Amino acid sequence: MSGRRDAIAMSDGELVAFLQTERTVICATNGPRGWPHLMALWYVVRDGALWAWTYAKSQKVRNLQRDPRATLQVETGASYDQLRGVMIEAETTVHAALETVTALGVELAARYGGADPGPEAIAAVQAQAPKRVALEFTAVRTASFDHRKLTSG
Repeated sequence: MSGRRDAIAMSDGELVAFLQTERTVICATNGPRGWPHLMALWYVVRDGALWAWTYAKSQKVRNLQRDPRATLQVETGASYDQLRGVMIEAETTVHAALETVTALGVELAARYGGADPGPEAIAAVQAQAPKRVALEFTAVRTASFDHRKLTSG
């Protein structure tokens, strides 16, 4: 790594805090025609791995079943000096077990709903879960940046 890249990389703690704060990950999979397939997903972090759920019949799931490699990007910042982000090259496990998918759906509902999900939200998750899968992204390589660490001069 270059000196500048080292200087702007996030520490492990900064990376964890960043991923807990941000809300959308862009997931790139290898499409059937050789083109990258990019989709936004909501996610949670479990033991250092990003997890998301999506429809079982979606193109991204078909892509991941064919080739489990995905590249994830989470970024934020409106100006160059405020840009922060992480790119994660990941191996993906597609989980179809209803219990796993439902538990993840409830966790996502809690994170994005801002509170413990009530009975209506849990019922909605339970209705959606049979149509969905859970995606577990295990990092193989990570690169992060925080331009707020740049100094003028």
